[in-house]
Amino acid sequence: MEKDFYLQYASVEDKHWWFVARRQIIQQVICGLSLPKNAQILEAGCGTGGNLQMLSSYGVVSAMELDEVACQLANQRQITQVKRGHLPDKIPFNSSYDLILILDVIEHLDDDLSALEALYYKLKPGGYLLVTVPAYQFLWSEHDEINHHKRRYRLKNLINLVKKAKYQVSYSSYFNTFLFPLIAIVRSLAKLLPKQNKHQTSSDLVVPSKSVNKFLKWLFASERYLIDKLSLPFGVSILLLARKPS
Repeated sequence: MEKDFYLQYASVEDKHWWFVARRQIIQQVICGLSLPKNAQILEAGCGTGGNLQMLSSYGVVSAMELDEVACQLANQRQITQVKRGHLPDKIPFNSSYDLILILDVIEHLDDDLSALEALYYKLKPGGYLLVTVPAYQFLWSEHDEINHHKRRYRLKNLINLVKKAKYQVSYSSYFNTFLFPLIAIVRSLAKLLPKQNKHQTSSDLVVPSKSVNKFLKWLFASERYLIDKLSLPFGVSILLLARKPS
């Protein structure tokens, strides 16, 4: 992706309602895991590093990122040394991990199965894999194109993909459910409008007014109280927790 995109991404990742709320949901899931003290944690495809500070409170964090600009921005946070890497064939660490997170990454890859298989061999027996992806191909928008996505997923397809990579699925659900109707309508209407210039950054990364941002963050983040208790029937995204058999 273009340098300007990552600069915009980094500038909003700590305050935009979507990033903040998703981080709170991820944190809620991690809190429910039986991780050892000083757990070894890997974020594969960490982008500009917005999750690293939160993850560092649960163990020793490693991180990898394909894009050079994003990698540089992530390293400016000075939380861990983020290394250039690529799935499935270039994981720049020799360690084994108690938890691997791959958050909104595999939709960028030509071969999502091989990526999950490569991470399987980096997990300790009994270790956890936490995956998030965008849901439903009919929600495809210019944001997907700007982000160079290859696909969006249905829950059943993601479950089958993860099982094919030899993991045991512990929990799976759609999320960003409360805002799903509004987002579905907005994206459907957007398809009727002229497309942006392909070099333009996504409007999905614009931080709304303070009051709107606060409300959307509260509404989206409130789903964390439902995650791991029930499987939500639809949503803009999907969350899946899996384990490597002991």
